[in-house]
Amino acid sequence: MFNSTDSHVYAVIMAGGTGKQLWPLSRKKTPKHFAGLFEGESMISETLRRILPVVPEERIFIVTTPAGKTQLERSLDGFPPGNVIVEPGIRNTAPCIALATAFIKKRDPDAVTIVLPSDHLVHDERAFVEIIREGVAIASEKRGLVTIGVKPHRPETDYGYIQTEEEIPRPEPFSPEFDFTLYRVKAFAEKPDYLTALQFLESRDFFWNSGVFIWHIDTIQREFERSLPELYKDMLLIYDTIGTAEERKVIEDVYSWIHPISIDYGIMEKAENVFVIEGDFGWTDLGNWDEVMNALPERKNGAGNTSDARVVQIECENIFIHRPAGKMVCAIGVRDLIIVDTGDALLVCAKGESRRVAEAVDAIRRENLEEFL
Repeated sequence: MFNSTDSHVYAVIMAGGTGKQLWPLSRKKTPKHFAGLFEGESMISETLRRILPVVPEERIFIVTTPAGKTQLERSLDGFPPGNVIVEPGIRNTAPCIALATAFIKKRDPDAVTIVLPSDHLVHDERAFVEIIREGVAIASEKRGLVTIGVKPHRPETDYGYIQTEEEIPRPEPFSPEFDFTLYRVKAFAEKPDYLTALQFLESRDFFWNSGVFIWHIDTIQREFERSLPELYKDMLLIYDTIGTAEERKVIEDVYSWIHPISIDYGIMEKAENVFVIEGDFGWTDLGNWDEVMNALPERKNGAGNTSDARVVQIECENIFIHRPAGKMVCAIGVRDLIIVDTGDALLVCAKGESRRVAEAVDAIRRENLEEFL
């Protein structure tokens, strides 16, 4: 059985995309996972640090865009450059994971891989580490696809869901301090409407899909071959050229014709041997400003407002303000408001409406104001 100290355990951090719902902080040149969203380390740095107790840096791969590669060189000093995989274009999570799988297979044909998004928030990192260690053991023992499910506490329409079947026995836990439950997966569900999300919540057999996956490399390759055979063949072409002078050209050629598809829709919904571990570690998918606002209660004062000495608020309630360093902001008599100022761009948005920021980004693009994107 593999364990978290085994030399065959690898990690893949997905760092593509621009995160346009977090505009104006998230831009083409500085996507959200590289931005200082919390006035501290970037999300990509947090993701890397969070997985280091399980996987050493030399066995961690980051998949990103050409612009992301430049950002990585600036923000992650010392990260192995050979472990940065560049996608010529954004093609969603299935091609991203397939590409990383080809590189890892080339290095270690007996690898167990942990796949992680780079834009999530985890409050209890000790619990997260323990559940990942258990996931590695389960993926090795059962040779299935393992994902992490988060117990929902509201009818969320921006998350995918996982429906469970029966609870099944687990391997011996790594830490008796943390008690996790393992289920067989019945179905995956796309982002629902509100009434459907409410039904999911009331049924108590649905979990939020965290987007964290763990599997043996042979298992995921077999699923690609079965469910996405054309993509599987494309990745075999890439596999054969890794480490040669033809590598970059072949990757660019393949990405010129492959179609975007998510790992959930392309693989997970069709796979048979899928397991989910219930995870309770204070997880949030930071997909929009409302999620950022809701996920950071420690940064708010008693009125639900952002706590910042350079933000003066008079008779305000439920205000979130993100400002450039050194800038003073005053708010008077307003409530339920999101304000994001980056110096060259300003977002003013009603709380609960930040999902529509993407509409603003599209409007800016139509006006050919690319310098603000």
